[in-house]
Amino acid sequence: METSLFDYTLPEEQIAQRSVEPRDQSRLMVLDRRTGAWHHQRFFQIVDELKKGDVLVFNDTKVFRARLKGTIMENGKALEIFLLRAREGTDWEVLLRPGRTASRGMRIEVAPDLCGKIREKVDDGTVIITFDRSPQEVVAFANAHGDIPTPPYVKEQPASLENYQTIYARETGSVAAPTVGFHFTSELMEKLKHRGVQMEFVTLHVGMGTFRPMKTETLEAHEMHSEFVSIDVATCSRILQAKKEKRRVIAVGTTTARTLEGVSPLKPFVGEVNLFITPGFDFQVIDGLITNFHLPKSTLLVLVSAFAGREHVLAAYQEAIRQSYRFFSFGDAMFIR
Repeated sequence: METSLFDYTLPEEQIAQRSVEPRDQSRLMVLDRRTGAWHHQRFFQIVDELKKGDVLVFNDTKVFRARLKGTIMENGKALEIFLLRAREGTDWEVLLRPGRTASRGMRIEVAPDLCGKIREKVDDGTVIITFDRSPQEVVAFANAHGDIPTPPYVKEQPASLENYQTIYARETGSVAAPTVGFHFTSELMEKLKHRGVQMEFVTLHVGMGTFRPMKTETLEAHEMHSEFVSIDVATCSRILQAKKEKRRVIAVGTTTARTLEGVSPLKPFVGEVNLFITPGFDFQVIDGLITNFHLPKSTLLVLVSAFAGREHVLAAYQEAIRQSYRFFSFGDAMFIR
């Protein structure tokens, strides 16, 4: 399937640079995936779109300050180190910018007490660095001295990491936020509980598999990177019970959707998932999806199109543009039911 089928044109002024405050005052488009019909709400009104027994599943991953500055010790050149994820031992998968100045075997100094050595340059553009500190120490250093890993279309870094974090984030490991979760405030969560909505939490640490752009002409040629996923026994059991009772399971975000559908059949799981959901995919777990408006020709837009139909989704996106919705990470939301 051609990647160009998932393209659209967005006026630059509709790229949101920060969340609205309070966050649950953002706009919400409700889309019927069977008919393509939509209506407009504010996000806090999602309470009225849900019913007792519905299950909302959230991704509780927590973002860390993944961008570090370093110097190549052999030539003194500066570069940015974008930490993607810890690997075995003290190895890290990273992106280097500019990558052409670094070669295998070179040493990188981040600070006098934090150095690394380039072990491998991978064909996909990533680099494996072996640091002289444990992964926990590297993350602690990054959170103390690094920059927030906001996407390039956000022109100014948020004032604090909490501005690029969900209120329920607890498992550190992401280099990009599961951004639809930004819309949930403590007050809204309490209203949902009062309505009888069941809330469950899984973990997917967002990495290149989520935010890497598609550069191939077809979907089939795009290589999806794996990401760490965790679903515990009790959570899995409760979600399966809801499915048995024919209650709706609604994924909060595309990362949650990939977590639930990537462990098939659904079971307790800790490991890697690299599922690329494309049109024709047979969804086994989710009955609804809450999501933001995604970049053109992105794997996230493809996933949403697989769930709701490409024509329905692109028509809804054009309506959102006409109605001056705010797009991308800090933008407005869509509830697909």
